[in-house]
Amino acid sequence: MNKKRLKSADYVALACGVLNMRVFKINCPECAAPAIIRKTNWQDKRLADLYCGCTDVECGHTFVFKAEYSHSLSPSGLTGNRLVKALIERLRPEERQIALDLLQGQPG
Repeated sequence: MNKKRLKSADYVALACGVLNMRVFKINCPECAAPAIIRKTNWQDKRLADLYCGCTDVECGHTFVFKAEYSHSLSPSGLTGNRLVKALIERLRPEERQIALDLLQGQPG
């Protein structure tokens, strides 16, 4: 089978500056050639439908790939900060100042 790829895929990658980046790579389920994500339809903040097209001109397969968030490997640094902020906002002003002094390492 002759592997003819769309030349535009290379030009799009060059124009977007993604040649040396780590990007999510999807292969065609029919011929295993690289596929291009043409559209993303977010169902939820953790689930997306990726509309893909095969880069092999002879194949031309278009398909939908579901991408779903599974779990965290390490917690976000933002999560803890939001929790601390929410707790401090619920304190009375004098308690808030004591907590801020403790967080900044200043003796009360």
